[in-house]
Parts: sequence; C-alpha cells; structure tokens
Amino acid sequence: MTKHMDLSSSWGINNDYAPLKHVLLGRPEFYKWVEAGPLIGRTLANADKTGVKFDLQLAMAQHAEMVSIYEENGVNCHYLQSDEALHRNFFARDSSAMSPWGALICHMQLKCRRADYVTAIQFYQDHNIPIWKFATAGHFEGGDFNIIEPGRILIGYCGERSEKEGSEQVAEFVRAEGWEAVVAPISREFVHMDGLIVPLAEKLAVACIDAMEPWLVDIVKGWGIEIVDVSYREAKNLGVNLVALGNEKVLSMAGATDLNAKMRALGFEVYDPDMSMFTLGGGGVHCLSQALCREDA
Repeated sequence: MTKHMDLSSSWGINNDYAPLKHVLLGRPEFYKWVEAGPLIGRTLANADKTGVKFDLQLAMAQHAEMVSIYEENGVNCHYLQSDEALHRNFFARDSSAMSPWGALICHMQLKCRRADYVTAIQFYQDHNIPIWKFATAGHFEGGDFNIIEPGRILIGYCGERSEKEGSEQVAEFVRAEGWEAVVAPISREFVHMDGLIVPLAEKLAVACIDAMEPWLVDIVKGWGIEIVDVSYREAKNLGVNLVALGNEKVLSMAGATDLNAKMRALGFEVYDPDMSMFTLGGGGVHCLSQALCREDA
C-alpha cells in the first residue's frame, strides 16, 4: 500500500502569487496528441507546414525540467495517479481548483478528460485535504477559477470547456464565502481564463488586453491591478500561462520571449524552460500545475 503524506495542515491558497509551498502535478507517461480543442487543433492542422510532431521522450524531459525548477525553489511536488485511460490528467489545473476553503472538484467537458475528477478526488482524500464543493450545474474547469488577489476571483467560460451555468454556480459558491467573483465569457481560442490573465505579484498581473473584453480590463484595473501586457501573438501560444513562484521569481516558458524580457526588466527572475510539447499540445505550465499551498497574501 502506498504511504501518502498527510497534507491536512498544508493546503489552501488565498492568492496565486505569494511563495508557493506545495503544487499538484501529474506524470505525462501516457500523453499523446489528440484532437482536444483549438490549441492542439491548430498544431495538428498546421503540422504538414511546420513539421512539428509529438515526441513522448521530449515531453517527459521537458516536464522533468519544470519539476526540477519547482524543487530548486523549495516547492514540494505531488502527483495525480497516472491512468492510461486518462492520458491528459497531468494537466492538473483543470480537474480541480484549490481555494481558501478546500478543493473544488470540477466537471470537465472533453470526452477524453471527463473522468479526470476521479484521480483528483483520490488525491485529496489520500492526503486529508478537504473537498469544498463540486461543480454540478454545468461543465466547469479549474483553468477558469482564477484568484487574482485575496477576496477577488475571475471566473471564465468559453462554452466548449467551462459553460456559463457551471461558472455562475461556482461564482455563487465564492460569493457565499464573502468574496467577489466576476464571471466573464472568453474566446474559445484561449480555452480558459488562465490563458488571458495570471497574477504575477501583489497588484500586478500578466494579461493579453487585446483578447479581453474592455469591461473586464476596466474591472481589473479598477481593483488597482497593474497589467504587464502580453501580445496576442504570444498569448495565443500560451504566453500568459505562467506560474508565479513568489519572491519575484516566475516560471514562464521559452516561447514567451517578449514577455520574459518585460518581466526581467521589472526585476523578476524568470525561468523559461522549453515546454513546446505541452504548449503545442494545448497547455502551458499553469495548466500543468495546481497550487495546493501558498503563503497567505
């Protein structure tokens, strides 16, 4: 029997930018490129012109480099159980979402990911992390549960992943806890809200302003959040999809060259591993990682 670490005192996030202590990942040992939405759809449709092709060994090596960056920064890495049938469950952001109140178990829409919630529930039960709520009203995925700062969450839906009904239900869960939740539609090509905006530090976020509704940009700026703007070109290749490690360190990716230069100019230490097997396959480092515990902000 596998011995599981008791994380009962090491869970919960009220922000997505303070020092990261524990992260939930998966292992891409059964990974393959399949038709799973607009990002990978674009990769597959253009493969005869670009020459890109899937390489599992390269994917495993890229994922291992990401893990080593976490470990180098003192982050404890935990893993969802691998399952050959759930060959995309290592995108750990989507089957659940961490909150200050416990884990939200999500309800995924893609057929190949519909049962990913099973390994998420197993993980939280095995590690004594309370489950807060279940999304049941419509499909809802963790990439659309975006804690911008303590007390404020942006919740997205594009329709073919999270749906409006699911997003509105989760927003009501949040409001019942006394937090503000703003629900916004997003373009299907960005898949989830964490493809449009991700916190970088206190009162600072990276975002693709060109891809966000103007009223949503106004709300974020009205909260006093400064935005490091990401070009549409980089954002549509998951440039926004980074992870703040805290202490002015950030896990970005090699493809976001302009954004990485902007963050370095602001004084951030930027890690930029090549994650091409994942960005071409539909997700970046934020999609691959579910923060389980951060310092409170």
